[in-house]
Amino acid sequence: MSADSNLAPVIIKRKKVVQGGGHHGGAWKVAYADFVTAMMAFFMLMWLLNATTEQQKAGLADYFTPTIPVVTNSGGGDGAFGGDSIFTEKTLSQNGTGASDKRPTQADKARGASGDDPSAEEQAAEDEVFSSLDELLKGFGGESSVMENALEHINTRITDEGLVIEIFSRDNLQIFEGDSATPTPLLRNIASLISEISKTVTNKIAVSAHVRAQPVVRKENSVWGLSYERATQMRLLLEAMTITPERIQRVTGHADREQVVRNPMALRNDRVEVILLREDP
Repeated sequence: MSADSNLAPVIIKRKKVVQGGGHHGGAWKVAYADFVTAMMAFFMLMWLLNATTEQQKAGLADYFTPTIPVVTNSGGGDGAFGGDSIFTEKTLSQNGTGASDKRPTQADKARGASGDDPSAEEQAAEDEVFSSLDELLKGFGGESSVMENALEHINTRITDEGLVIEIFSRDNLQIFEGDSATPTPLLRNIASLISEISKTVTNKIAVSAHVRAQPVVRKENSVWGLSYERATQMRLLLEAMTITPERIQRVTGHADREQVVRNPMALRNDRVEVILLREDP
């Protein structure tokens, strides 16, 4: 036997060293921060919807509405190869009504805004007239408490169609008797106000009515007939107050298809709209 056989075996331990390092897995923090920001924006939006009036909501919507002028006639050049804008009727996809705009003009072209566009200047002039009519309507509120109460049932807005005067019911006072088409004294007073300011211009007039939804348990749903009857009653009130029948362009009943509040059976959905239409181009 060899003399080295009694020696302990030599064990060599190799330690594996991993090079590199640093922080890993921090991408979730960025995603979490984006989530928290989105939730904060969501809760702020919900708070604004509950804490603001309808006119304030309209103001907020107008603030975020794009107002960049768009030239509708050319793509920027004035020569033979100027090209067409994507906003022309032949290029932009239509919305199913024959135009790319929800309210096309009589020439079947989408509205545009340009410093050299005569139609834009005419629209701006009409907007000034509508604004003055709005101020005139609000000025009647200081004459008496009756007029002041009547203005609490009126909302106005200027749209591509014209000046929209919305008359709506409230929980404390309605514009029609119950679920009928009989006007209340409140609606008669408001019709008198509208006829007074309408006589200062020659614009055509459109009348439309909306009603709240009826319970499903009813055997017959009369929302279509009721909305048209109410629009007709509003037309008759205006004509009885020196508005010539020739100025009435159309009378429409929208039933319960366009609600302004989440609850379809809410009284606020009972409303009538008188629209002073823009002049034909």
